Amino acid sequence: MKAIQFNSYGDSSVLQLQEVATPVPKAHELLIHVVATTINPFDIKNRSGAMKAFVPITFPYIPGTDVSGMVLEIGAAVTRFKVGDLIFATASHGTYAEYVCINEETASLIPDQLSINEAAALAVPLNTAYSILVESAKLQPGEKVLIHGAGGAVGMVVLQMAKALGADVIGTASGKGLELISSLGANEVIDYKTQDFSELVKDLDLVVDLVGGETQLKSYPLVKKGGKLLSIVMPPDDELALNHGITAQFINSVGSHKKLDFGKRLVESNKIRIEVAKVMNIARAAEAQDLVSAGGLNGKIVLNF
Repeated sequence: MKAIQFNSYGDSSVLQLQEVATPVPKAHELLIHVVATTINPFDIKNRSGAMKAFVPITFPYIPGTDVSGMVLEIGAAVTRFKVGDLIFATASHGTYAEYVCINEETASLIPDQLSINEAAALAVPLNTAYSILVESAKLQPGEKVLIHGAGGAVGMVVLQMAKALGADVIGTASGKGLELISSLGANEVIDYKTQDFSELVKDLDLVVDLVGGETQLKSYPLVKKGGKLLSIVMPPDDELALNHGITAQFINSVGSHKKLDFGKRLVESNKIRIEVAKVMNIARAAEAQDLVSAGGLNGKIVLNF
């Protein structure tokens, strides 16, 4: 099969289209014929070596953490799927390939109203949004939430899920993202390029940090005592959290069909939609990663075979 892989850490030029062996599913795995995968920031950090202390990898390495496609073969212990099912799922890696083996526990059937490209684009954001809002924050109706980076692919889904859970949502974005997150239901929109969010909001129940750096540091005083700051980009400062009387946590989202199924119900009730910014051939994976690295995209880049 054809797959994008790399043999050393580096810039996007290390990504090469190669011919490799087709994997064989284990007892609880599905062999998926990949139709679509996407570019996630994790893929880029992994390729660059930025994550090697936390996520050691073995070369050659096939990147990719989400997938949509058709079940071609099932392992002996699989109970939830059959050959021919159209699924979307998350994986630890390996989806920049024609075929990939996925544990059935991380997969769900694609909702009827989603295209196969949209399904791939939703897999990681739905998992992440559930991990943040339901699993960790235990978000309640009426709570006040600030989402940093609400115009990004994950941010848009976090925003919509928070609204579906009944929260009062403030989102930061810029450019076209401002109008977009307003259309997705944000109660208040802040242009992070021209406005200082730290002067505009206070008494927050939850900050969802999808940006990190100074943005995270300026967020601690805005959370009311007993509130939470949850980040997927950098570990929070425990001392700052303690000083402000809040809970701060780094979220490492583990894939689960339970999370996808929850998100799928919101998709089916028209409470969550996804933006696909661009569709590119898998052979252009390096170019696609560079586009994501450059920033400014509202939505996902999808890779097709």
